[in-house]
Amino acid sequence: MHVLRPQFHIEQQRALEFAGRRGFGMIVAADANGPRASHVPFVLDQRDGTTIVQIHFTAKNPLVELADGNRRFLLIVPGDDAYISNDWYASSDNVSTWLYEAVHLSGVAHLRGSGENRGHGDALLAVSEARLRKQPWDLAQMEPGKRESMLAAIRVIDLVVDAVEGQAKLNQHKSDADHVAIADQLARSEESGHRRLARRMRALRPGLGYEVRATLASSDD
Repeated sequence: MHVLRPQFHIEQQRALEFAGRRGFGMIVAADANGPRASHVPFVLDQRDGTTIVQIHFTAKNPLVELADGNRRFLLIVPGDDAYISNDWYASSDNVSTWLYEAVHLSGVAHLRGSGENRGHGDALLAVSEARLRKQPWDLAQMEPGKRESMLAAIRVIDLVVDAVEGQAKLNQHKSDADHVAIADQLARSEESGHRRLARRMRALRPGLGYEVRATLASSDD
């Protein structure tokens, strides 16, 4: 990831926390025919001080055979984004741009044995179900034959992370007046992702004269 400005850099621990909260991204690797990608849920784990991203593919996914213990995979974890029009700024001579947050995790990928499929499924469900306001569902509630058939159809991959890159492009380099103008514009948006970005921007400079708007309620998280 090319970090556009030092102010946009997300330090490693915060980048890992961001990725863990998101729990969904795009895996990219290349073979002789070029890059291949899949959109996947994932869980983060720490083992002996090393960060592991564990994911799964269907058995027929061409990325499975690329997880050979030597090839590098890249996991792209996007956050919210928003187009910013140049006439939203308080000052003149700005240009239109995009604000966004994203983290890249990369390292060597290892194919795990089928005996780890159930453990991966349980861990992934536990993390995903915890995000919902309901009694968690788990694999034990599934008809056993159907459960075993579905687990047998996947392949589990460990991505051993050795590079963590993160960027939050939130107008940190702009004046206070421009920062307030863009944050307030995003706060008025009908898109919840825009409102979340506005809240992030306000947190960066909490002492400024922002508009107070109900659209920034925690229900947008």
